[in-house]
Amino acid sequence: MSQYDVVINGAGMAGAILALSLSRLIRADGRPLQVAVIETASPDLAAHPGFDARCIALAWHSRELLDSLGLWSRLAELATPITHIHVSDRGHFGQVQMQAGEYRLPALGYVVELHPVGALLYRAMAETANIHLYCPAQIDELEQQPQRVRLVLSDGRKLSAGLLVAADGVQSPVRRRLGLQSERLDYGQSAVIANIETGIMPDGRAFERFTEQGPVALLPMSGGRSSLVWCAHPEQAAAIMQLPDDAFLARLQQLFGYRLGRLKRVGQRHLYPLVLDQLLKPWHHRCVLVGNAAHLLHPIAGQGFNLGLRDVADLVDCLGKALARGQDIGSYPVLSAYGAKRQADQAITTRLTTGLALMFSNNHWPLVAGRNLGLMAMAGIRPWKDKLAWRAMGKR
Repeated sequence: MSQYDVVINGAGMAGAILALSLSRLIRADGRPLQVAVIETASPDLAAHPGFDARCIALAWHSRELLDSLGLWSRLAELATPITHIHVSDRGHFGQVQMQAGEYRLPALGYVVELHPVGALLYRAMAETANIHLYCPAQIDELEQQPQRVRLVLSDGRKLSAGLLVAADGVQSPVRRRLGLQSERLDYGQSAVIANIETGIMPDGRAFERFTEQGPVALLPMSGGRSSLVWCAHPEQAAAIMQLPDDAFLARLQQLFGYRLGRLKRVGQRHLYPLVLDQLLKPWHHRCVLVGNAAHLLHPIAGQGFNLGLRDVADLVDCLGKALARGQDIGSYPVLSAYGAKRQADQAITTRLTTGLALMFSNNHWPLVAGRNLGLMAMAGIRPWKDKLAWRAMGKR
């Protein structure tokens, strides 16, 4: 049986960043932590999906966190800066605009494509001596023992560790095996995801436009593309998915307008139901869950991955302090300290995204009037606007 200090299930963005960050920590005996990473899918490092590359938004504070973890320098060249954010409510006057220069920053956030960043992080893990990759593989058996977690993989290999971290996404196998309780809310929306080519280059401009059905967001990507997140009622979203490209672009143009000129091209579309799904307690005996395995949010305001990255940074901090004190990093006191540290941020971010999703997807006229007055007030009252901007940038 191979023994490690930490086993991470999932080598997506959250899992890979966690593995690389933990690999820098030192045990009380002076040796670096031994980290194992289990991933079901082998990445195709040579291929690139081109126009249809999926992406995520990184808030400014996430860039700071990645810098503190020693990873930003690796990712910077793959990041497209967001220098301007325009928020509006379709058919109404309320709108607010934020620019990086107002806050003496080079960017309010960044957009990164998952494929090239994933390939870069995978290579970095493969080149790190104290990270041990099990890929492709998955967990077939999980046993929580008093001092260790014992795992049997699909190929028969056996592993054990003092701590198991689930960074294995929305359908987390670890979460399912542990039977953890969650809070769930169906937003009554689905999201259509695609890349768009526009007549005018986005040049760092991001847009969030609220419509009767839900928010429509366009984020700037490399190569002059924009990443679209179009939220609508499930029936309408399903119909949108079936439209020919010309009709799809015409419908989107009607909702979004001409801020980026004529919409010229749409790539492959993906459809996702939108729900809030968060664990009431994202840790268990010698196990902790981070990112989408712990909390799935509405994509409004782009806070999902950023919240998960703060999970990772706080977990690294808690484990580093525990090692310095000579504590068992998988013990209940250490994991409880991590849970307490994350509680407020997770609750505030969840309330913020849920409140925005419900308020801006409702045509009840008092809510429409109230949210437009709010947008106009934020545009005109600098402290209110600053509070919104810093929250969007991930500041706690």
